[in-house]
Amino acid sequence: MSAEPTESADAQGSTVQTHGSPQRNTAIAKLAAGAIGIVFGDIGTSPLYAFRETFIGAHPLELDRVHVLGVVSLIFWSMTLVVTIQYVSITMRADNKGQGGSLALVALISGAMRRSKYGWLAILLGVFATALFYGDSMITPAISVLSAVEGLAVVQPGLGHLVIPIALTLLIFLFLLQSRGTAKIGALFAPVMFVYFAVIATLGIIQIVEHPSILFAFNPWYAVQFFITDGVKAFLALGSVVLAVTGSEALFADMGHFGKKPMRVAWYGFVMPALLCNYFGQGAMILSLDAAGAAAAIESPFFIMAPEVLRLPLVILATMATFIASQAVISGSFSVTHQAIQLGFIPRLTIKHTSASEAGQIYIPFVNWAIMIAVILLVLTFQSSSNLASAYGIAVTGAMFIDTCLLAIVMVVLWKWKLWITVPLLAIFFIVDGAYFAANLTKVPDGGWFPLAVGGVAFIILTTWAKGRQIMRKNMAEAAMPIEIFTKSAANSATRVPGTAIFMASSSAGVPSALLHNIKHNKVIHERVVILTVNIKDVPTVSANNRCEVKDLGHGFYRLILHFGFMQETDVPEALKQVKGCGMEFDMMTTSFFLSRQTLLPSKKPEMMIWREKLFAWLLRNAATAMEFFKLPSNRVVELGSQMEI
Repeated sequence: MSAEPTESADAQGSTVQTHGSPQRNTAIAKLAAGAIGIVFGDIGTSPLYAFRETFIGAHPLELDRVHVLGVVSLIFWSMTLVVTIQYVSITMRADNKGQGGSLALVALISGAMRRSKYGWLAILLGVFATALFYGDSMITPAISVLSAVEGLAVVQPGLGHLVIPIALTLLIFLFLLQSRGTAKIGALFAPVMFVYFAVIATLGIIQIVEHPSILFAFNPWYAVQFFITDGVKAFLALGSVVLAVTGSEALFADMGHFGKKPMRVAWYGFVMPALLCNYFGQGAMILSLDAAGAAAAIESPFFIMAPEVLRLPLVILATMATFIASQAVISGSFSVTHQAIQLGFIPRLTIKHTSASEAGQIYIPFVNWAIMIAVILLVLTFQSSSNLASAYGIAVTGAMFIDTCLLAIVMVVLWKWKLWITVPLLAIFFIVDGAYFAANLTKVPDGGWFPLAVGGVAFIILTTWAKGRQIMRKNMAEAAMPIEIFTKSAANSATRVPGTAIFMASSSAGVPSALLHNIKHNKVIHERVVILTVNIKDVPTVSANNRCEVKDLGHGFYRLILHFGFMQETDVPEALKQVKGCGMEFDMMTTSFFLSRQTLLPSKKPEMMIWREKLFAWLLRNAATAMEFFKLPSNRVVELGSQMEI
């Protein structure tokens, strides 16, 4: 186990030096406040529906002491085991140069298991967890905003017909905001979420003080008694109880923005206590009511806890909190997509940077509009947060179970922890996460099929693109002419013209097809020819000192490799300013970029199934051009077509 670092990454990825204790504490407090505003929105809005759905969901429970104490005890121990111990205490240690998330974990593992015959399985697991994330990113905004706006029906039953229109208006407005970036509205996130957590904690404490017997739920015996009493029904209830810990995987994914220490401080010191106070408060309120009162209150216990005069302000506050939670999930989908593109699992997409100073603030139009359409369809189809709860959870629990599998690899292969520590911990994690996933499988007919379908489609796209690129690169390498032979013959046979020509190549060996086609058709070579390969490493960032790798091939030819991390922007013109050893400095006005655009032809012996070949060809045609992706000046780019069999 490694010790905590002496510096922390702030919300924008910069580094905060913490030489002195006061400065360190101030930096941690600032980052912890930022984490409260961004990271904990998803799990923070779960009290709106998690406790309620356990009792009135697909498998209703009786509103008596055994069931209320049992459910509250399950929520407490789930939050303790899954969030506090598994994610916050242990999984956050499995960072890849400070970055978290399934893909960062896969990159970390693949580096260590590259030669292992089981390395491919770890990669597939991480890719599937990423695919499931897209299903989660569609359901979270829909269920969160709907559950908050439904509070209007508690304030005034006659307003129930406005819930769907208002929720859709807010959600559409949220997606329209994405192209403007989150820098401005992000400044409001922390204060709003701080007030939200303080309010829900206060409401819960009031109920706990009036009915302290709910505190017996800290005893795990009540969770055990629940299973002894109901058996199968208690197991099915796990499908709703897990809603209380949805968002826990986001803590690991967003670790790179804030650092481990600030996020742990925010969780232990503020977020977890506030959530537990509210859940215990909801349980205390139900126990204090008679049968008729409890049956009415369980329809919306989160809002019923508040005095009638404060319910409308609470609805507004909860709506703002769900808006923020949805924003965090959407931004997360942009970040995950960017990582997947850099690691070669998704075709190049148009990526727009919404901040001139912060590289991490990005906007991907295709992802934004795809999620928006899915969210609108979900709201119109399911109509209520209770119906959506049937679809929610399976993607999250699937991703959590996969994270546990990957964590097991890290603990055994990378950390080499002693078995007497590793085996009991992993046994607990697999039992808990496996039980949650199994319980959520019962939701498949009632809507759980949706995130699985989205995850399945995403998984097919991710794996098809990765496999297609692998085949295409292999075929290009086999057909490529050795660069040493080419430089000698070309230097003596072709006319040299002034200027610099940069030929983009996916492989760092051989001659790119664009260079061969240029000589074939134009019969000239520039006085300086650079064969450029952009290499995305299995680490989040690559320092400027390690960015460039240059080889002088003689006769005015150079082989240049630019190294980037999978979290970095691949701005080639900017990187070229730092290159040394390629002759004179690069002047964009006298430099031409030559790109090759492949047209795929069906092979007589295909290495993929025909439908996957066609899918890969379609993805290749619709991918963003290298000019856009590498930020090349449009008036200095020449594209040359070529054909290739796969």
